[in-house]
Amino acid sequence: MTTPLSDASARAGSGLRIGVLALQGDFREHLKAVEAAGAAGVGIRRPKELDGLDGLIIPGGESTAIDKLARAFEMAEPLKDRIREGLPVYGSCAGMILLADDIADPATDLAGNPQQTFGGLDITVRRNAFGRQRESFETDLDFKGLEFSATESGVAPVHAVFIRGPWVERAGAGVEVLAQVEPADPEHASHAASLPGTARIVAVRSGQLLATSFHPEVTGEKRVHELFIRMIRGEA
Repeated sequence: MTTPLSDASARAGSGLRIGVLALQGDFREHLKAVEAAGAAGVGIRRPKELDGLDGLIIPGGESTAIDKLARAFEMAEPLKDRIREGLPVYGSCAGMILLADDIADPATDLAGNPQQTFGGLDITVRRNAFGRQRESFETDLDFKGLEFSATESGVAPVHAVFIRGPWVERAGAGVEVLAQVEPADPEHASHAASLPGTARIVAVRSGQLLATSFHPEVTGEKRVHELFIRMIRGEA
């Protein structure tokens, strides 16, 4: 399901330079999304390439691989510094894990050392929380903060694709919950199994940091990227 951009939305990112961490994962899809919104998209692999960015996206992929490559390319510490300094950052799926301060079930290397994150979001995430690749699913979400896209019928739900996605198990006091997957949603979900317990948090925001468990770049859902652009501009 594609949510086309209006003429105004297609110009929303005009004049902005948005980097996409291009070490691993679906960074090309995010570059296309920000360029569709009128921004200049830049693949980022080296610390010096962080200079002059208005915002940064950490894409979906393998959080452990991105962690290791970021350290190998000497990107990890500069990224942590930029996040602390207030650089707007959006993380999708693996990107959410890498923005989290805590991981409930971190992977470990051969020496038993847990994977690391860049941090910034006062949340605890659980990796692969919805299951393995074969348990990927789609559903429609009520998503806060998209009032700019309202029509006479209101704000359309976000069609979200979850591919080995994390969920948020703890959100700190300064973290706003933007979307949740309900325990059982047979009407909209593409999988039959219901989720036990309470609703699962799948989108959050804290200040200039935004994170989703799902992949809007996969479905052509442009409004999440536009929300990020509006955050950069101070309009959201």
